[in-house]
Amino acid sequence: YAEQKLSRFGKRKVLVKANFSELGKVLEKLEIEKVDGVLFDLGVSSHQLDTPKRGFSFNFEAPLDMRMDGSAKFSAYDIVNGFEQKDLEDIIRSYGEERMAARIAKAIIRKRQLAPVKTTTELASVVAAAIPAKFKGRKIHPATKTFQAIRIAVNDELGVIKPAVNAAADALKPGGRLCVIAFHSLEDRIVK
Repeated sequence: YAEQKLSRFGKRKVLVKANFSELGKVLEKLEIEKVDGVLFDLGVSSHQLDTPKRGFSFNFEAPLDMRMDGSAKFSAYDIVNGFEQKDLEDIIRSYGEERMAARIAKAIIRKRQLAPVKTTTELASVVAAAIPAKFKGRKIHPATKTFQAIRIAVNDELGVIKPAVNAAADALKPGGRLCVIAFHSLEDRIVK
């Protein structure tokens, strides 16, 4: 998709599949010492969310996946079905900023004792059932924060920000610019 969109730039563009945190290595491999600017868009693309088989969304029946890089070995299934209750709670509370993290983690553990949680809709149902009725009916689905938290953990989204920003700062020419588009407070705090 990027190749098609950027085709008019010919040889002035170089497309590389890599994580933000690998910026320094990528520039070194391309023999680029300094750059005028760097733009990091930390958001998940709607293409990822809208592709059911990727397992990012509770709006589609899909295997629990949530990997940004489909070749990565670690998935949402591994977290939901393998982590201890305390670790699940910490992820949901820290990365999802979810007040009901303890209740949700406990519900996941109860469910997976009967059978593994395999799909996005199954996990969404478990989460929704764990939230008391008085907290439902808000504008967002009850599982939104939990899905965000698990996705962040699967992809180490927060862990890559600091090395990426440091690599970008090191690569900038004097007067260069670094722009980071962040979508929630957890990312924003790390960037600042």
